[in-house]
Amino acid sequence: MKQFIDFIPLLLFFIVFKIDPRVVDIAGHEVTVGGIYSATAMLIISSLVVYGTLFIKQRKLEKSQWLTLIACLVFGSLTLAFHSETFLKWKAPVVNWLFALAFIGSHFIGDQLLIKRIMGHALSLPDPVWTRLNIAWIGFFLFCGAANLFVAFTFQDYWVDFKVFGSLGMTLLFLVAQGIYLSRHLHDADTTTPKTED
Repeated sequence: MKQFIDFIPLLLFFIVFKIDPRVVDIAGHEVTVGGIYSATAMLIISSLVVYGTLFIKQRKLEKSQWLTLIACLVFGSLTLAFHSETFLKWKAPVVNWLFALAFIGSHFIGDQLLIKRIMGHALSLPDPVWTRLNIAWIGFFLFCGAANLFVAFTFQDYWVDFKVFGSLGMTLLFLVAQGIYLSRHLHDADTTTPKTED
């Protein structure tokens, strides 16, 4: 659910991007609506609203949400300031690779793998399964970053479509594959959990 919340600003960005650019009057000010730059402004505003609302309700944001928000503000602001979509094209690769770096780092820093810290409260799995799962997330984020970068600079007419639907599709496929993998190993966890006597 948290990952789908992250897609709300992205979907709004896509909708505004697809509008044919036009000048509209808003409170006495002429504003261009449609195209990459107004879509980028919508991405920044909607991200602030979504994550601001979450922060107010939960009194905190997860580190991944802070990273997503900060990256949106930095790359989005640079895109608007320099009037160049190149900055925004780098957002998805950089964010994905930073996530991959965090999962890699958990193999060497801390007492638990990152995936176990995220999902350990809900699942009990053998350590080798946690390790394979963590490596799978590393591979997923590295692949997503590379795919976004390749499409953004090779197929420039389709990079926004891929940014929204390609990323969503890859995430859904990976989560389904993860679910299938976990279902095969949950019984391993049951055999390693000590039984208590009444």
